[in-house]
Amino acid sequence: MQVKRFFAADMRQAMKLVRDELGADATIIGNRRVAGGVELTAALDYQVAPAPARQPNPALEAELRKTQSRIASAQAELTTRAQHDAGKDRQLLGEAPAKAADSLAAVLERQQKTAAAPADQSALESMRSELHGLRELIEMQMGSMAWGQLQARRPQQATLWRRLQRMGLPAELARSLLDRVASLTDQRQAWRMVLAHLAHSIQTPKQEPMEEGGVIALVGPAGMGKTTTLAKLAARYVLKYGATNIALVSMDSYRIGAQEQLKTLGRILGVSVTHVDPGQSLTQALSPLARKRVVLIDTAGLPANDPALRMQLEALASRGVNARNYLVMAATSQAQVLKAAYHSYKRCGLAGCILSKLDEATSMGEVLGLAISHRLPVAYLADGPRIPDDIHVPRSHQLVSRAVGLQAPEEPSEDTMADMFAGLYQDPARRAG
Repeated sequence: MQVKRFFAADMRQAMKLVRDELGADATIIGNRRVAGGVELTAALDYQVAPAPARQPNPALEAELRKTQSRIASAQAELTTRAQHDAGKDRQLLGEAPAKAADSLAAVLERQQKTAAAPADQSALESMRSELHGLRELIEMQMGSMAWGQLQARRPQQATLWRRLQRMGLPAELARSLLDRVASLTDQRQAWRMVLAHLAHSIQTPKQEPMEEGGVIALVGPAGMGKTTTLAKLAARYVLKYGATNIALVSMDSYRIGAQEQLKTLGRILGVSVTHVDPGQSLTQALSPLARKRVVLIDTAGLPANDPALRMQLEALASRGVNARNYLVMAATSQAQVLKAAYHSYKRCGLAGCILSKLDEATSMGEVLGLAISHRLPVAYLADGPRIPDDIHVPRSHQLVSRAVGLQAPEEPSEDTMADMFAGLYQDPARRAG
């Protein structure tokens, strides 16, 4: 990794020095005002150093063995209960196992408090991590039991569960959909109704955002396809209405390649491009563009703990900007990545989301699940590299059809289904995380 500092009178000159010295792939890892100008710290091939390995803790291992013994006893009790339980499906999927998991969690908490007294802060954190791991093990065992009972009592419902898992839908959403068709005995009719309820759960805007006009910002982590999506939207608008009433704005001063890409797009489309440097007022930068019918803002994909991200989101959320912010989510991303992105960027106020990279995706369940659970209207779909052809205004039933078409060809394994049911017994805070 190559790291260098650059000094210049202003941010633009400093960025030019970085580009000339390190190239377009350089990453800005620090910036500050100094006497006479600004100082930038830039790196080439920047990587985060791995965390040091944790040393084993004998006292912790002894406590965990005691806890495992209690888990085994609690499991035996749960098995006995399950054999005598002839109740309804809700007992299978929520109440009895959830109560058992909660009681086991209480045991873990008491064990944690007992063992934490003589330990230092580092040992306490280590023990907490191990106990959380044990809780996950309990949830997995509860999920395996519930899944086995459902297969024995309601095989048709179990089949529907498998089909929703093949689509990649989250456990909570799958349960909500299946609750609505629990009274139907014909499996084909039940599946059609499940898909109808799924389509009804997906929100799409009544009016296309670009037709509505105003300031539109695309936000999201790096690699989601924000700049490419913005290029498609801009080209789509110019082809329909001309270049006079649209402008582009870049808030990405951290990756030089993004600036160059937007400048090139502006030259090709004949559209003005404004760059907003860190610390510069977004309101002031937008002021000369007040007469433009549409202003598209490209933002930097920054880590969640970066102070610059907080400043960027605060600027987009300000009343003076009055922007409609859309979270760009790649359909190729894992569920946890999508959740983290939503929680990082919701601070700016999200008007909806844009689903990108659908042509590379093997599943749509994850992105649709997040959009539904957080009530994010799906504004656009991007499904290829062509500009502007590969961007579309979605319809909910079309989204469901694509999701069904992308479902995994193989039946999920028993372990996979147990994992899915285990998600139903997590704490609400962990599910939301």
